[in-house]
Amino acid sequence: MSVVRQRLLLMVGAYVAIGLAVVGVGWLITHPLEGPVDSFDDPVARWFAGERTSWLDPVAQFGTLLGETPVGLAVGAVVAVVAGLALRAIWPALMMALADVGHGGIYWVGTHADPRDRPPVKILDTGLVPDHSFPSGHVGTAVAVYGGAAVLLALWLRSRDRRSGLGRAVVVLLLAVPLFVGLSRLYEGAHHLTDVAISVLYAGAWLLAVAALLRPRTTASGASVPRSTRGDEHTPVPHR
Repeated sequence: MSVVRQRLLLMVGAYVAIGLAVVGVGWLITHPLEGPVDSFDDPVARWFAGERTSWLDPVAQFGTLLGETPVGLAVGAVVAVVAGLALRAIWPALMMALADVGHGGIYWVGTHADPRDRPPVKILDTGLVPDHSFPSGHVGTAVAVYGGAAVLLALWLRSRDRRSGLGRAVVVLLLAVPLFVGLSRLYEGAHHLTDVAISVLYAGAWLLAVAALLRPRTTASGASVPRSTRGDEHTPVPHR
């Protein structure tokens, strides 16, 4: 079996497994564990609602904006182009596309397979589907896009052997964006805490799976391994 086909099968398997896990967890928190989970989530939602202020409202709106689908697509496209040019490869663009589109598919299945009502507080983000609380699409988008940007930046810094404090700070900042988006959605009453947490987990798992399977294999020195030389250590050498 070729390396490409093997990785493709692993990616499909990972996607199916993550999707089934999300649906399964969603069923648990909306059926047998609904009472205990709601008794944990509802006080958290009410606490966030009680902390609302006139100056925090626009901050949360900005956090929500960062996770909007059009914004995610635009940022993802820019990251894909820049990373592709910096790393001189096509796989960064494929990674960003698969991470975002893949997350969207899991989100769609989760919301339709496991309908869940929004938190019992006033929702500041108007126009939301009432029973699409699980999982959080905004948070999933943020993980796929900004988390993907963080992964690619970290790989670029490593490939250039650059360990500058600025580069690391930008990676941390990018990783903090999904947290900011999640807190914003909780503040606005759009999702329960468990909805946000599951979104971080499933989108993060899918992103890491895609990155691991698309990234070219490298030698100890960091150089890409040509496909024709892979596995040559086990190839018998003919006698001369």
